[in-house]
Amino acid sequence: MSDVLERFLRYVQVDTQSADEHCDRVPSTEIQFDLAHMVAEELRGMGARDVTVTDHAYVTAWIPASSGSEERPRLGLIAHLDTTEQAPGFGVKPHVLTYQGGDLVCGVVDGAPVSIAPSVLPALNDLVGQDLVCTDGTTLLGADDKAGVAEIMALFAELCAHPETPHPAIGVCLCPDEEIGHGAELLDIDGFGCTYAYTVDGGPLGELEWECFNAAEATVSFQGFSIHPGDAKGRMVNAGELFHRFHGLLPAAQRPEYTEGYEGFYYLEGVSATVEHATARYIIRDHDAEKFQAKIDHLLSAAAFVNEEQGRERVKVEIKHQYRNMAEVVADYPELIDQAKKAFEDAGVTPNVIPIRGGTDGAQLSFRGLPCPNLSTGAYCCHGVNEFIPVLSLEKMVEVLKHLVARFA
Repeated sequence: MSDVLERFLRYVQVDTQSADEHCDRVPSTEIQFDLAHMVAEELRGMGARDVTVTDHAYVTAWIPASSGSEERPRLGLIAHLDTTEQAPGFGVKPHVLTYQGGDLVCGVVDGAPVSIAPSVLPALNDLVGQDLVCTDGTTLLGADDKAGVAEIMALFAELCAHPETPHPAIGVCLCPDEEIGHGAELLDIDGFGCTYAYTVDGGPLGELEWECFNAAEATVSFQGFSIHPGDAKGRMVNAGELFHRFHGLLPAAQRPEYTEGYEGFYYLEGVSATVEHATARYIIRDHDAEKFQAKIDHLLSAAAFVNEEQGRERVKVEIKHQYRNMAEVVADYPELIDQAKKAFEDAGVTPNVIPIRGGTDGAQLSFRGLPCPNLSTGAYCCHGVNEFIPVLSLEKMVEVLKHLVARFA
């Protein structure tokens, strides 16, 4: 057994939520440095080389190859330090329970159990009898992506303690702000020195992903006209109603709760509204580049339609492109997929090659010249208070990584 569970339990208790409202700086929250400095000290203690924490909270280091593999290209392993702000994430209190079947109850909040049923998550039926790391029901767990951090760190600890284990030179990068779209944007790829890499930022054990969404963020502003409601007829323009009209023009069937697989979506992340002004934030996603552009065009057309109804510009849309489908790059490196499949099989895990219904640091890195598929962490129900990860999955992923680096040796 590795020390991955002990590491994971420690890491999730360090608050590292990123903050979209501060996306103009990296890291968006200073607290991400707390975990960055912690893992950097651990890497130094293992004997890793050139351990660095940059001014932007990127942690980088590397370890030399085992004897006989010195000429092999350096392989990168990447995870992210931050957790999402889409659910409470401060003061995480993890605990381990043995799942006995039925509803998985992670905690009790205000007298009510916080649970998820097998009818909602059928994968629970395969986890009966396993030890699961859960939250107390008040916060997310942070397995996205502190499970990836713990698994990479446990691998490094083992390789540093047993340098004869076959492996090429390996670089590690632990990034800030992946959850708000910055991710590996500021990583010095030349300085990192890796020819190819893998992110460890996926879901249930066995997931292997080399396709992701094309992604953009839309900020839609609505300008109303406020007047006393007693004198409002023919005069008032309610910005909240403008938002309601605009949102109703977007196809309801293309919301996240109705889509799967390769189907894209419009996701309303949040809205604030008064009579005078409203702002809505959307993310737009699709694997297919043409369908992705069509979604952006539809959003712009909806704004133009409302403006035409109003007889003036009251709706403005600002589009910010975030990342592209990394399949455009990784498809040219089939050996990365083949080696990952075989590493899963070596560890007794059936690989499940699927498209990511999201994004990873690997999307940015692939287009910047570092091809970078994504591997599972073992986690379930990320970004919510029902998040959990089987202890066996943590251990298995360390084993998978060990087989993977041996193949690149």
